[in-house]
Amino acid sequence: MNGLIEILLLLFLLSSFLLTCSSRMLHCIRLVAAQGLLLGLLPLAVARFEHKGFSTGIVLLALINIVVKGGILPYLLRRSMQKADVRRELEPLLGYGASSLLALVMIGASFWFSRQFDGAINPVSRLVAPVAFSSILIGLFLIIARRKALTQVLGFLTFENGIALFGAGMMLEHGAIIELGILLDVFVLVFVMGIAVFQISREFQHIDADRLNSLRDYPKENTAE
Repeated sequence: MNGLIEILLLLFLLSSFLLTCSSRMLHCIRLVAAQGLLLGLLPLAVARFEHKGFSTGIVLLALINIVVKGGILPYLLRRSMQKADVRRELEPLLGYGASSLLALVMIGASFWFSRQFDGAINPVSRLVAPVAFSSILIGLFLIIARRKALTQVLGFLTFENGIALFGAGMMLEHGAIIELGILLDVFVLVFVMGIAVFQISREFQHIDADRLNSLRDYPKENTAE
């Protein structure tokens, strides 16, 4: 196994775990940006390990991940955070201590599940599958267990990063094309959510998505005399 690939994967796993125990929005955005940087470095490390050289496609994919996921998307999220004037996730549906414990359970389950496929697949590292599955589960957890719309977007980005990591680590055929298609969807989602977060904050002075559940129609007044 290549030491550089292992280090990148462990850092990616650490960033996903830290997302579950951090309430500071800016810190979470920086963690997602770090994931984008790690995703950009991974194809280069894999190409070096496989002795294939740095082809144009690999370099382009690395640059796209670094620039878009490590730069543009975090910048848009930071702008949305500043316009919405939100700094922390103060009232998550599940507390940060319990979230951290649940994240450890999900990581352990991912490692156990990945062991069932030993010999059936040939990834560049045995850590690829468990780290990717852990990030996917943590991303879904953030979408469900957090109230702020921005934090839910960060969960979606973590979920997509896990899928991209799986494709890159497993060396899937045409994986780059699939990832670019998903990346376009994510870019549109973040752009739309940035506008939505700003509008919600301007109209209602908060971006607590959970409060939308309380919306209901007014009861009809009895007009009978």
